[in-house]
Amino acid sequence: MRDERERFLIRYAGDFAPFVVEKAEGAWVLTTEGQRVLDFTSGQISSTLGHNHPRIVEAIERSLRTGIHLNSWMVNEDVLELARRLAELLPDPLERSILLNTGSETNEVALRLAKAFTGKFEVVGLTRSFHGLLAGTNSVTFSMGHKGNGPLMPGSFAIPAPYEYRCPIRHCVRRCDMTCLDVGFEIVDQASVGSLAAMVVEPVLSTGGIIPLPEGYLSAAKRKCAERDMLLIVDEAQTGLGRVGSMFAFEQDDVVPDILTVSKTLGGGVPLGATITSAEIEQKAVDNGFLHITTHVSDPMPAAAGLAVLDVIAEENLVGRAQDMGRYLTDRLGELRDKYDQIGDIRGRGLLVGLELVTDKETREPANDLGAAVTAECLRLGLSMNIVKGDGSQRNCLRLAPPLTITTDEIDIAIDILDTALRTCLGA
Repeated sequence: MRDERERFLIRYAGDFAPFVVEKAEGAWVLTTEGQRVLDFTSGQISSTLGHNHPRIVEAIERSLRTGIHLNSWMVNEDVLELARRLAELLPDPLERSILLNTGSETNEVALRLAKAFTGKFEVVGLTRSFHGLLAGTNSVTFSMGHKGNGPLMPGSFAIPAPYEYRCPIRHCVRRCDMTCLDVGFEIVDQASVGSLAAMVVEPVLSTGGIIPLPEGYLSAAKRKCAERDMLLIVDEAQTGLGRVGSMFAFEQDDVVPDILTVSKTLGGGVPLGATITSAEIEQKAVDNGFLHITTHVSDPMPAAAGLAVLDVIAEENLVGRAQDMGRYLTDRLGELRDKYDQIGDIRGRGLLVGLELVTDKETREPANDLGAAVTAECLRLGLSMNIVKGDGSQRNCLRLAPPLTITTDEIDIAIDILDTALRTCLGA
């Protein structure tokens, strides 16, 4: 049943869910009709600590009494402290932050910083990537959002994503040897007008089908950038703050980006993001006229929530928990793979896990219709998962990203529902 009030909303990503939410708590969402839905999207990967975590609520309540919003040129104690805490968490030379609202905005600012610092304008991204749908970020988002929105920003290049299960250049078998990176930059070098400013990458291409960058890829990308006097921007909207089993995903590759962006996982459900770079890059960018101003830059209330998120992650060792629960989730999904020939691949890091459905394990033909049917049936049974929509070519990839506070019992419930949904849809 659809709520008749939906006719007053602009549909921004297809149809809305077939229910209205009354309340959300922990890993669960309660509908107005009394159904409990297990949320394995973490509220679009933003409710790191689960929905309405008491510490987030407490931080927001305190901010409501002391300061919700200020003039953008004014900063309060929470803003200053969050910037300090982020610098403390990160390796040198990452120490200067701008506190923003969404992942799109953090990446847009990263691109502006890179262009101001280098004096150049060309940007390299990966196919299947998602960095946002603003003017600049949409131009280096290659999983969706282009149709009807052209032209893109001049100087936007795509190189093949290192998709081990489906090598984009039909070269690798079972293991990516990163030839795609070499070939991609050869093409970029031939197409460039000599104004390469930056490369932007996600450590796990989430919307593109949960594709982790292979070991050594970030290091190789950093070298490619250094050889061309480009900056490396790492977008950790979905991988940052513990989700992949380390505080930041780039730490697993022993690489320090020139610019880091974090968002979703930083606010615990509150709109909060940060673009972080070195003092050198910030100073030169400002000297060259860098400007970014919005009404809600450096707002006090989101900063208070961000501090609470950092506190809980440390106090409850949620980084280690993401490792343990991620292994448990992957093992349980492995049991389903042994049971169903239609599960072709399971991949990811920590609690960001993807499951790819195929019609045949030998041909690996994508089972797009099955992916859509399984997702809908899971939701009907009380499990919310993100089907990876993209441009339509990734509908067979399912994304599971529960809160870092998830329990083994809740994972078992999710696996049982997924098992039932697969059996039902295949039977039909």
